[in-house]
Amino acid sequence: MTTTKGEMWEAEIKSLDQKGSGQAEVWRKNELGNPKKLRLIIPQTLPGEKVRVMVDQPERKLRKAMPEEVLEVHPERMSPPCPHFERCGGCVWQHWQYEGQLRHKTNHVKHAIEEQGFNPELVQDTIGVESPWHYRNKMEFTFAPDGSLGLHEQGNFRKIISLETCLIAGKEMVEAAMEVATWVKDHQLKGYDKDLHEGLLRHLMVRQSFATGEVMLALFATEAPNTHLKDAVEDLVKRIEEKFPQVKSLLWLENTDWADRTQSEESHVLAGRDFIYDEMDGYRFRLWFNTFFQTNPVQAQKLVDLAIEMGEPKKSEKMIDLFCGVGTFSLPFASKVGKLAGIEIVESSIESAKRNAKDNGLENTFFLAKDARKGIDEILETFGRPELLLLDPPRSGAGGKVMRKIGRSKPERIVYVSCNPDTFATDIKELEQFGYTLDIVQPVDLFPHTVHVEVVAKLTLNKDLN
Repeated sequence: MTTTKGEMWEAEIKSLDQKGSGQAEVWRKNELGNPKKLRLIIPQTLPGEKVRVMVDQPERKLRKAMPEEVLEVHPERMSPPCPHFERCGGCVWQHWQYEGQLRHKTNHVKHAIEEQGFNPELVQDTIGVESPWHYRNKMEFTFAPDGSLGLHEQGNFRKIISLETCLIAGKEMVEAAMEVATWVKDHQLKGYDKDLHEGLLRHLMVRQSFATGEVMLALFATEAPNTHLKDAVEDLVKRIEEKFPQVKSLLWLENTDWADRTQSEESHVLAGRDFIYDEMDGYRFRLWFNTFFQTNPVQAQKLVDLAIEMGEPKKSEKMIDLFCGVGTFSLPFASKVGKLAGIEIVESSIESAKRNAKDNGLENTFFLAKDARKGIDEILETFGRPELLLLDPPRSGAGGKVMRKIGRSKPERIVYVSCNPDTFATDIKELEQFGYTLDIVQPVDLFPHTVHVEVVAKLTLNKDLN
């Protein structure tokens, strides 16, 4: 059916893409009457469903369209509990029962390693969470030009959806964020306009330690909290101190850069300190606004437990923690090995790792701020060959050069923690030529209702080949 808005099609969802949206194909005739394939991206659908969609500009090869009607419903489809789900870009799978999400993530990991020639049976079922709600300990909200606070619209970076709630963030975090949103409206403060590059407030970062209960609120603004903002800032401090005693860090961070990132050129502590305390595996960490720390603390603890179980650390051994960050894995492992060296390119993270080790009374650690590939060389010269190596690289993976450097250094055991199954599979393929065998891959779900999945894997050196 053709209307002024486009053409109506019925389509069957064959698979999901990397963003969690349904993929379908329909055939239409072009202007010459020849068949032409139209690929459709249809969000908020599930594999096997049949849907009716309105497609604008159907003469193109690929179009994105929202479902007008679900004709055949997947048995695991559910009603999304969040009132913002259909528009907000924070979640993509609230319409899918959690068991189905976990099954899909397991299959994703299996497919990724099978494509690189590994046995998919090495992949265990994904470990889920007991409750897939209110699991995040950090959120970054954005201000719209009118001052309203929310998250980006699905597929539209320019549009901000004003939020009344958020079901994946900690409840106290949401309450504090909503108080800030009310404060902005009461003082008629403007948000930042990305097109005009004007306005005051850009982002609000909220992070909370689920272990200590401490909360950080960090406002990112285009100017300092100067004279004309004095009354508004004093009111903000008063509101937060009266209603949220768990807020131990209230920050105002200047950011005049055009890039839309939560960065700071100048920091102002409005109340409390410039960091909060968090804990994991019995170790205490200091978290600043720009500290990377796992955003799902319950599942992050499982990552640490799995890494220790797979790594089998011994007091007689040396260990390298590559891409060590602030020491999330370094500290728990340090108490179980003879010596531990951590390598991380971000200097502020290394300084935090050193401080965290000192705060926890660990004296057998050494942290180096250097690129991973060069850092390995320096550590090997002064530290010697490690029996155990752990790496937890960014989403882009460690890369072939780093993996080959690891392979040549010949650690007996390698534990690889990854947030991207595809780059993980590509990376570990590099280790085969050095005699390493993949023993086990354990997916862990840190981000329910999203496409993301973490893995912890163990590789062992075949000593008969070396």
